[in-house]
Amino acid sequence: MTEQNTPVPQPKQPSLMANPLSMLGTILALCSFLSVLALMYIDFSRGFANPYMAVVTYQIVPGGIITGLLLIIVGVWREHRRRHREVLGAPPPLPHIDLNKPRHRRTFITVVVISFFFLVFSAIGMYRTYHFTESVQFCGLICHSVMKPEYTLYQRSPHARVACTECHVGPGASWFVKSKISGVYQIYSTAFEKHSRPIPTPVENLRPARETCEQCHWPQKFSGSVERVRTHFLADEQNSPWTIRLLLKVGGGDPSLGPVHGIHWHMSTNQKVEYVATDKARQEIPWVRVTDDRGRVTVYQSRGKELDPKQVSPEKVRLMDCIDCHNRPTHIYAPPVRSVNQSMALGRLDRNLPYIKKNAVEVLTQVAKESRTESEGLALIEKKLKEAYAQHPDQKKIQETVFEVQRIFRETIFPEMKANWQSYPDNIGHSIWPGCIRCHDGEHMSPDGRVISHECNTCHLIIAQGPGLEPKEVNAMGLEFHHPGGDIGKELLCGNCHGGTLVQ
Repeated sequence: MTEQNTPVPQPKQPSLMANPLSMLGTILALCSFLSVLALMYIDFSRGFANPYMAVVTYQIVPGGIITGLLLIIVGVWREHRRRHREVLGAPPPLPHIDLNKPRHRRTFITVVVISFFFLVFSAIGMYRTYHFTESVQFCGLICHSVMKPEYTLYQRSPHARVACTECHVGPGASWFVKSKISGVYQIYSTAFEKHSRPIPTPVENLRPARETCEQCHWPQKFSGSVERVRTHFLADEQNSPWTIRLLLKVGGGDPSLGPVHGIHWHMSTNQKVEYVATDKARQEIPWVRVTDDRGRVTVYQSRGKELDPKQVSPEKVRLMDCIDCHNRPTHIYAPPVRSVNQSMALGRLDRNLPYIKKNAVEVLTQVAKESRTESEGLALIEKKLKEAYAQHPDQKKIQETVFEVQRIFRETIFPEMKANWQSYPDNIGHSIWPGCIRCHDGEHMSPDGRVISHECNTCHLIIAQGPGLEPKEVNAMGLEFHHPGGDIGKELLCGNCHGGTLVQ
């Protein structure tokens, strides 16, 4: 071969990734990938204990990998276009892959390997992200300022071992998707301070209780009665105790276990109870429809508040379920009277301290009205109680009392979110909110003259009551209610005077 025919080797062109944008993307993607590996190791080794680390590991840092890869692709494409224009002065054609060429083959294998590892780690990340977004920590801690009241109360509730999503979402893909769609607006409202203060209830799109509550609680299998002991302390100087023992007629809804009766008669599968509420909080119920086990329908309407047929449209009629009575099963905002009674009964507040019931309830009521922040409320509690007991010889006990009342405040009153017992009606009972009396008020009458019962003994029996921690008068057949403040008659409802604070 002559020298003239010897081919001249072409200089090897630099890689298309040799451009500032792709190099930046490479550095970003590589650093993010190594960070994810390190954070995943820490997260796994610590048992997924830190919710904020989970957010960084599975939601924020992976965004750096994706951004870096996009920068690489954009940089390569721009560099390819630039080189083609310099040579031919025209836009380049679409790239082609020829695996017979060693360079293309090596590039293809590299991309496949990197993609494989990326997909593996992405799958692990998505799996952990799914479980993290279903966790209590995600619901309660990530949106800390907004969900602080609910998370605080949840930790002290009877359902503290039940995850938020088991009630608010439940099983199945459809409700999972619905919850994530509604969560988009919640993220927006939290980020831009668009959320309500307090968070409004009842939740309009809450899954039916038969699909959540009844996964554990089965009303048809309940039977018999349950005793409850309530110890109250009067607002006198001696903080006199007054105890009531109630026998609640819980009953059941399964004929095979006994007669269908008691409170859970409302939940029996043999009949259906429906109602129409005229307010968002479902505290005004003028219309009730009952369908018995034979299919007979009876409509009861509150006298003087009758609804015409146009007001009873199908979309306004609600089928009664667990949540209509147990509407605060977890996020229970105890009123000051109830919190102080419990604290005194447990010995956390010394009932030998003169007027402690009165003073504690009054200061909690005042901070609920006046405080704008938690720190303001804590300071006001300390100021008022120390002023009230400035002459008491045992100031150490007074300081312990201040701490206990401040604990009650921190666990039941949340000024920043304007959340307290006044914001959230509790429909169990009828001592503070109407509760049962929404329907059982003696005013709901059917066209043939039947009235929904207003008798106390329909749902419970008072088997003992009186002064002291152990009432002397006991009667298994039931006692007539005796009001410790004197006779008030049967017409006056508890909630007319009692609002969770001292009776004015």
